[in-house]
Amino acid sequence: MDIRQLARGTVEWSRIERVVRTLAERYGRETVRVEFLEADNWLSTPCVIDDEWFVKIVSRQNALVHALLTTGRNVGAFSSGTEGFFDRFETPLQMVEHEYEATERMREIGLNAPRPIEAFEVNGLGVLVLEYLPEFETLDDLPTAAVRVRAPELLEMLATLHDHGLAHGDLRAENILLCDDELYFIDATRLQEGRARETKAYDLACALAVLEPRLGARETVQIAAATYEPDDLLAAREFLDFVRLRPDHEFDSTQLRSEVEKVADLGRT
Repeated sequence: MDIRQLARGTVEWSRIERVVRTLAERYGRETVRVEFLEADNWLSTPCVIDDEWFVKIVSRQNALVHALLTTGRNVGAFSSGTEGFFDRFETPLQMVEHEYEATERMREIGLNAPRPIEAFEVNGLGVLVLEYLPEFETLDDLPTAAVRVRAPELLEMLATLHDHGLAHGDLRAENILLCDDELYFIDATRLQEGRARETKAYDLACALAVLEPRLGARETVQIAAATYEPDDLLAAREFLDFVRLRPDHEFDSTQLRSEVEKVADLGRT
């Protein structure tokens, strides 16, 4: 069994049936068609309802895994010289309510994200309902030429989040989608309030880590420098080794650090 499946656990079919029946009742449908997705995640059982709604079913096991991941991330943050800033959830309902609110806030400031429909609880399971995007590619799916074209837009979207006092907290290629020729953010995680400087730097470090394997360190930093100030890049530099520890980021942190320092030196002259 895949380690992610083992960690995520299996929700009993009877409980999933109850969720599906509840969805049909809430949306006035006698029957619905359900397609379960083989998504590479730890934190929910995802499915698509009638090719219209993307649904995440979150169990107590998922909430426990999230708490363990959060603890690990906060421990890792100490390697960057700061206290941890990732926040945990106590219940499955809190998890889905947060993602609903985070997605709604991204849309309110003009960023693309799937339209959140509702978040509620059924028999101890958290249920998040989002607009289903039927045709999309993740950033990993795009050819390098397309990544190069989209990279400035990605950094500008991230800067917009930060300009409004928000942060993503889990920026990786799988959470950046291209749909109808536009970029979308998904799956923002919860970060502690009052930690804007650290969370901004962490987000930017993640963006550099996403782009470096495709574009190289020099081009990645040059693109980032068109949107972010040298001090922002230097702050992000401090999180590169932490980000490199994550299994979903593989990049050359040494080269990125070197290019950040070069750009910062030029910005000061």
